[in-house]
Amino acid sequence: MRRRAREAALQVLFQMDVGKLSLEDALESVAAPDWLPGDWALVETLSQGARAHRAEIDLVIARFAERWTIERMAAVDRNILRMAIFELRHTSTPVRVVINEAVELAKRYSTEDSGRFVNGLLGNVVRSGDAPLVGHAADA
Repeated sequence: MRRRAREAALQVLFQMDVGKLSLEDALESVAAPDWLPGDWALVETLSQGARAHRAEIDLVIARFAERWTIERMAAVDRNILRMAIFELRHTSTPVRVVINEAVELAKRYSTEDSGRFVNGLLGNVVRSGDAPLVGHAADA
């Protein structure tokens, strides 16, 4: 249920960004007794990591988001990108998995155009070498 964990982490990031909730309150809002420990750990890692590295991640997004400012982006897209770039830079999740999951989240929670936007931006980040990838080759 890694996708469910990414969906929950997206909800956490969105609630912090748009709803101005604290990390703790946003995590509490997605907590459930049926989380497997590894999946809940992924929710926490992605949420906490994207928050902790937000400034550096936003610089990466701004560099590759042609004709878009971070503030003008759809909040869902912005937070999917934050989560995915954190995962690319700070975990050993394979590049293709990170990008595919981000695109699926964009298609499900935003628009079809968002899927293409997220895919293109993340692909450019990986190809540029801007995301120093941890433990995997840039195979996107």
